[in-house]
Amino acid sequence: MQGDLLTWSQSMGALTAAALVLGGMIYLLFGVYAYRALVTINAAVLGAYIGGLLGERAGNAVAGSMVGGFAAAAATWPMMKYAVAIMGGMFGLLLGASVWRAGGLDPQYAWSGGLSGLIFCGMLSFLLFRGSVMMYTSLQGAVMLVFGLLGLIYKYQDLGPKVSENLSLRPFLLPLFIFVPATLGLIYQQTQFATAPPAKK
Repeated sequence: MQGDLLTWSQSMGALTAAALVLGGMIYLLFGVYAYRALVTINAAVLGAYIGGLLGERAGNAVAGSMVGGFAAAAATWPMMKYAVAIMGGMFGLLLGASVWRAGGLDPQYAWSGGLSGLIFCGMLSFLLFRGSVMMYTSLQGAVMLVFGLLGLIYKYQDLGPKVSENLSLRPFLLPLFIFVPATLGLIYQQTQFATAPPAKK
């Protein structure tokens, strides 16, 4: 899986990488402050992707993407609490499956680890809404930032092979590079926006 992500970073365009870096910084630093807009953007992107897949089967992927993105964004804004729970569940799914694989357990049952993470993070969103928003936006921002930077680094032919070799030989480095900025972003949001908790509606 890490190899697939690195391959995706290598094939990424410079504009896409720069957009990921900029978006990652926004999610990291202002996630809890602008969470409504950011969660709506997440929903719109996901809806556009699913709509594009369905539209492709019907013969018009562009129209499907537009309809799917608009419908997802329109449904997300008035149901923000549930949208955050869904976003948290998706992060929990990926995190649980990753922890399962990192623990050396049977890969065929990685879905059970993912399901556990989905339930835990989804329910956590209802119990600790503010903390969940900060945690999820910090994690997403860190992922976007790291892969955006990798995409830019791979544009330099001298640095790309060295980065790939080091990340392949030390698979713990990539999760570490994501964990550190995510933690820093969480701390920054907690200290800077402590007096402006987001509403649950």
